[in-house]
Amino acid sequence: MSRRVTLRAGAASVRVDVRTALVSAALAAAALAALITSVAVGEFAVPPADVVSALVGAGDQATSFIVMDLRLPRALTGLLVGAALGLAGAIFQDVTRNPLVSPDIVGVAGGGALAAVSLIVFTEAESEAVALAALAGSLTAGAALYGLAWRGGVQGFRVVLIGIGVAAFTTAGVSYVLTRGRIYEVQTAYVWLVGSLNGRGWAQVWPLALGLALLAPLIFVLARRLGVLGLGDEVARSLGVGVERSRLALLGAAVVLTGLAVSAAGLVNFVAFVAPHIARRLTRSRSLLAAAGCGAVLVLAA
Repeated sequence: MSRRVTLRAGAASVRVDVRTALVSAALAAAALAALITSVAVGEFAVPPADVVSALVGAGDQATSFIVMDLRLPRALTGLLVGAALGLAGAIFQDVTRNPLVSPDIVGVAGGGALAAVSLIVFTEAESEAVALAALAGSLTAGAALYGLAWRGGVQGFRVVLIGIGVAAFTTAGVSYVLTRGRIYEVQTAYVWLVGSLNGRGWAQVWPLALGLALLAPLIFVLARRLGVLGLGDEVARSLGVGVERSRLALLGAAVVLTGLAVSAAGLVNFVAFVAPHIARRLTRSRSLLAAAGCGAVLVLAA
């Protein structure tokens, strides 16, 4: 039996990998179960049935407050952060053709960490300003990475080598900033550096949701080019693919997703690295959707 089936709707048709579709559906169900469990578990336990009732607006006032105002934003932040990091990690690995690459390894996440820690230590900025600084820092690090790796085009090995240098620079910068801070500021910065979902609210959910809603369609449209890019630049060009435009668009989207994730939950390491590997092991193929699902399940379960 073929692993691929063709679905037709009028004149349009699409080929679907059966294993990938089943794994993606299972990951979606696991993410939903982890979301409900995350909302149900806590100092005041809420039965899953009451969680569902509160989600549809049929719960009592106390349960609805706990679910909708306290726990659901935190759980949704975890789900969206994990999905964004899994998607970003898969893009970086596929574009560079290196399975050991992720945004935290090549300094993109580190740029957000440096900007946020600097703001925490040197100013009395509010959490919203720290989140914006983290996003700006990640975008700046991503732009620096792409610019320094450009030599008439961007090759995967240059992205890796330059990225290791950018990561070393941001790590050194964070260490220096921490030595200049007072104990309370450094403690706050350390909590942010290891990543946390504590106290996250709707202010963190909406930017992530909007970013994923805007970028995911673009990424999945461009995803079909990833397989062609994996054949090499010369082959891709001969097949009519705009290599540098595609690479820039994909890496740019991955950098923005990383920045949004870091701005919402701090520096959550290794999710972007390991989620695509788990997805490839489960699907036996390269699936961005499965990578996003793995990232969401990992963060929620953790």
